[in-house]
Amino acid sequence: MATFLLPLLVLCPLAASLIIFISAGRMGARGAGTVACAGIGVAAVLSIIVSVILLSGPTGRELQVTLWPWVHAAGFSADIAFILDRISMIMILIVTIVGLLIHVYAAGYMRDDPGIARFFGCMTLFVAAMLVLVLSSDLLCLFIGWEGVGLCSYLLIGFWYDNPANTAAARKAFYVTRVGDVALLCGLLLLATATGSPRIGAVLAAVTNGQVSASGISMAAFFILLGALAKSAQVPFQAWLPDAMAGPTPTSALIHAATMVTAGVYLIARLHDLFVMAAPVMALTAVLGTLTLLVGACAALVQSDLKRILAWSTISQVGYMFLALGCGVWQAALFHLMTHAFFKALLFLAAGAVIMRARHEQDIFHLGGLRHAMPGLTVTFVIGASALAGLPLVTAGFYSKEMILSGVWHVRFGLTRDWTVTGHPLWAMALLGAFLTALYIFRCVFIVFFGKAGTVVAGRTSRLMTVPLACLCVLSLCGGVIEMPDTLPSLHLFSALLDPATPLSHADEPVWLVLAGAVVPLAGLALAWMLWGRPSSVMRGARTAGGPDGRHDVLSRWQDIPDRAGIAAGALMRAASARVFAVRAGFLDMLARWSGRIGRRGARMLERLHNGRMRWYAAWIAGGLCMALAVAVLS
Repeated sequence: MATFLLPLLVLCPLAASLIIFISAGRMGARGAGTVACAGIGVAAVLSIIVSVILLSGPTGRELQVTLWPWVHAAGFSADIAFILDRISMIMILIVTIVGLLIHVYAAGYMRDDPGIARFFGCMTLFVAAMLVLVLSSDLLCLFIGWEGVGLCSYLLIGFWYDNPANTAAARKAFYVTRVGDVALLCGLLLLATATGSPRIGAVLAAVTNGQVSASGISMAAFFILLGALAKSAQVPFQAWLPDAMAGPTPTSALIHAATMVTAGVYLIARLHDLFVMAAPVMALTAVLGTLTLLVGACAALVQSDLKRILAWSTISQVGYMFLALGCGVWQAALFHLMTHAFFKALLFLAAGAVIMRARHEQDIFHLGGLRHAMPGLTVTFVIGASALAGLPLVTAGFYSKEMILSGVWHVRFGLTRDWTVTGHPLWAMALLGAFLTALYIFRCVFIVFFGKAGTVVAGRTSRLMTVPLACLCVLSLCGGVIEMPDTLPSLHLFSALLDPATPLSHADEPVWLVLAGAVVPLAGLALAWMLWGRPSSVMRGARTAGGPDGRHDVLSRWQDIPDRAGIAAGALMRAASARVFAVRAGFLDMLARWSGRIGRRGARMLERLHNGRMRWYAAWIAGGLCMALAVAVLS
């Protein structure tokens, strides 16, 4: 039965996309939304069914199906084949269920857009490509899904193509991710040629059995890491994701929560046995993840566009996942991927509803006081913000982030035989990132919903948009209780689900480690309230009610300290950002000059070689043939 259901799982959104595209715009808004939601809904039901079938079997069971042979050459073969194991099971559940909620929301959000049929055609194709990526049992088949995700992101980011800024953002995303795609293809081909098979199971078995040299493993892992960094918008490839906010809000939610950005995390988790054998690449992954989570958090702290704040937040949170992958706790990375899908989809969809009712105003300083006009959306956004900040015990984000912090604290990097490095500095920086996360997201909450009233609000949030928001609220609050630290009531259902043989557990975890992860987000929340959440009318009254002794003036000066500190911090951040941009511009300018010089010199050399003299051509051919024969004899 599974051999029939797995291809059908991918076929449902693909068929919905083809139906919508073939209609060539003749299908109305309601029809396109119905077809798209039906295709994703059936895929979600099928994903639940195949997951039950997988879990009802023995431990370690895998469901495999080969659709058709693709490449068969001497000693090499590649097939279009799918596999369902526990890692891909988690991913298809996230992609289909969260994707369904986003599609239902989009049916209400995009109902007045004249290009709604094209929008839903691209969205359903996006989900189909992501399902191909996570279900593939063959590296080349996985690359097809990888490229399909990149193509759909280009189409959706530039959906409103009449605006040149949107098409520029789409091209930027396409170019940056193509760099990573080339590197990924190099890494996949290195593995396939070194092991003689592109099948993921065969590749990992050959790597663990020592059939591939250490240098080959490190080189392949490095190339695959580059591809994952570009697709997941990690340093130094992070620049494309904030500009991707040019697309419709449901597109942003799908890219950030359930599909493209998480593809790099899934790829490294799928090939974690390969990366374990490449310790320097693992350490590099952890360092880049840590750097990214801090860069993303600092950038979000100085943004004024609501969607760009959430975009930089995604970069930061995916940095946590890469940190966990680099530390070898890939179960924690996938757990945070799941909870992040819940609360980031919730935040983007809630932000989209706010922007729609605020007449497409996205500047947080032009919004304000929305808790009175939008009480339901206020609660929704606060729930998402609390989960993102990781407020203790009551949000899913706390449990997944705590799982990462605990894993990072216990890790040790064996870079060489005699050189071992502890993960404590990375843990400290990740804890700082948790503080900054609470600070920037509650800055947004206090300014937008509790600040001084700004733009005029109109309309109501439709029921089609409200139901997905309510479902995501429940998941953002309760979706993390399946994995709890040992200092609380010990529960490790998620890690046991992924790896029943060795569930992730830290029985010797000190209590203060969990307390630190709980207190730091609360401290960020408290500082955000001091800087942006205090009632301004009360403070103005305190400044004007001074008595003869001047005590109120002294009080007001003390109460102005957080404001001045915030202004100073913002000025320092802007100065640092300007310096970084200047250094980067100078580096790119130097790189452009050197590449131009190299290109011109290479062109002159080619001109000298291609001089039209046949005897020179014959000499080059003879010389190359002699070199090839010499290499063949010596090898």
